[in-house]
Amino acid sequence: MKTEKIKDYFSKMVEEELEDYDKLSVDDRVISLIIVMFFPLILFFFVAHQIFSTGFFTAGFGIMEMVFLYGTPIYWIFTCAVLLLELKDLSRDVDSFGGLIFAAVACAWLSIVFPFDFTYFANVLPENLKFLVLWISGGLVRVVLVLGAIAHAALAIVSGIQRVMVRKELASRKK
Repeated sequence: MKTEKIKDYFSKMVEEELEDYDKLSVDDRVISLIIVMFFPLILFFFVAHQIFSTGFFTAGFGIMEMVFLYGTPIYWIFTCAVLLLELKDLSRDVDSFGGLIFAAVACAWLSIVFPFDFTYFANVLPENLKFLVLWISGGLVRVVLVLGAIAHAALAIVSGIQRVMVRKELASRKK
């Protein structure tokens, strides 16, 4: 009985994906545009911490942590830029078969190693903007990273299954 519900769920997802397969929704466009515009600012914020040695990054922040911290927003920027170029299949495939898994591993790794000291998180901002991030604590970020690891892992599984089913359906329609 449960397997039928799961099959029905995925079948509905595939049908929804195929309904307007060649069209990019307004939601996808808006979210992608926001990510392409906003995430470079986040990257710049962290790079500024690293360049100015603010104390935010601890001794545990090595090459692997850099790859995970900077790589996740870079992959989101890439997949969203590709989506905005109307290359929906490429964007979805990169996201489903790599990006989500990478983000899950990155969140899990960073939550375990946790090479950050949030006492210094606001240090790269001008005084009149520090209030924007002073409420963010290491404990809160660690919880968000753990939840991010779980969510990205679940999304990777669901998205991967959906992409395979969409590809199979498209192939069967071409025959």
